[in-house]
Amino acid sequence: MKLQVGILSTSAKVGSTRRLREVLTARGHEAPVLRPKDLRILVQDDQPVLLYKGQRLARPDAVIPRIGTSKTFFGTALVQQFEQMGVFTLNSAQAIAASRNKLRAIQQLSRHGIGLPETVFLSSRADVVSAVECVGGVPVIIKLLEGTQGIGVMLAESQEGATAILETLRKTGQDVLVQRFVAESRGRDVRVLVVGGRVVAAVRRVAQGAEFRSNVHRGSKALPIVDLDPAYAETARKAAQILGLAVAGVDILEGRDGPLLVEVNSSPSIAGMEEVTGLDLASPIVDYLERNVHLRPLDVAQRVTVRRGYGVAEVPVTEGSPLTGQTLGQIGLGDRGLRTVCVLRDGDAVIDQDDGLQLREGDRLVLFGLLSSVRDLLPTHGPDRRPGGSEGVPPGA
Repeated sequence: MKLQVGILSTSAKVGSTRRLREVLTARGHEAPVLRPKDLRILVQDDQPVLLYKGQRLARPDAVIPRIGTSKTFFGTALVQQFEQMGVFTLNSAQAIAASRNKLRAIQQLSRHGIGLPETVFLSSRADVVSAVECVGGVPVIIKLLEGTQGIGVMLAESQEGATAILETLRKTGQDVLVQRFVAESRGRDVRVLVVGGRVVAAVRRVAQGAEFRSNVHRGSKALPIVDLDPAYAETARKAAQILGLAVAGVDILEGRDGPLLVEVNSSPSIAGMEEVTGLDLASPIVDYLERNVHLRPLDVAQRVTVRRGYGVAEVPVTEGSPLTGQTLGQIGLGDRGLRTVCVLRDGDAVIDQDDGLQLREGDRLVLFGLLSSVRDLLPTHGPDRRPGGSEGVPPGA
């Protein structure tokens, strides 16, 4: 079936855009390049519209976003508008925005035991000393919240250096992260390309000379990885899934105790990795698009009109919970006006559950239905105690 697939990109000459167009057109699809500067968003009631060079844009079947960091705000707004028009977007606006903001990304990833270097977000100058101590002392990595290709990433070798950098950035109104410096991976990391939840390629990037950043744009040398360590593959796959990215470039440091994730890129370079690996990486992306173009993800909160009092909620199965040891059938969810969306267990979603699935401590039951019935299933003996939960200094202390 012939598709019209718009590629949201600044230029048809960009390597990754060019490769995607080559594969799409070779399969008989139309693949116009839509430059953000030529598009205008028209918001009107019950009829979202995009204007292209002043004319109403005919709705394409799908859009592949290739948005640079300088265009994140307007670019994600364009992707959101395509979504409101019912167009399949390879990566969603929400997922792109989450991956572009380093703090929000690691916040989303942090509860899944995925392997992250300790990181502190600074809100004032007074935090500098304690922030550095929290991540293990100097040297430390200092990052701007948004940046790519190594821009906005600095190494502070001393406390004085860290203080000077942070004070300068704070004076300019920049929000920054302080992150543990993983010395054993200095100037080296692994970039993994994930498409549709599957690892399709991986390279090791090695900095040249005294450079500590391993980005190819900073002169690093990239080498293909033929047999990627399964732990690194799983980290990359989970990171893309958690952030909701169908296509992602996941950057992982080689820590002493295993993979440490540092960044997830929603518009990874396809052409660059193809040159290094000798693989065709544009085709798996087009394969995924062709398989899923008519399967648009559903945002229940936004798109499903339900009666007041209905919604989606998550119920923890904690120590001493009456749900522990019971099967889904024994709980009688249907009689309570509830349906099971999935059971979250050990970092994965159990989708193919039946009435005989027995719940165990640590599970999280995702339900849809009457919220008043959901409240009846919540534990009443105390808070849900998970890592980072209620331990520590009380609020306001």
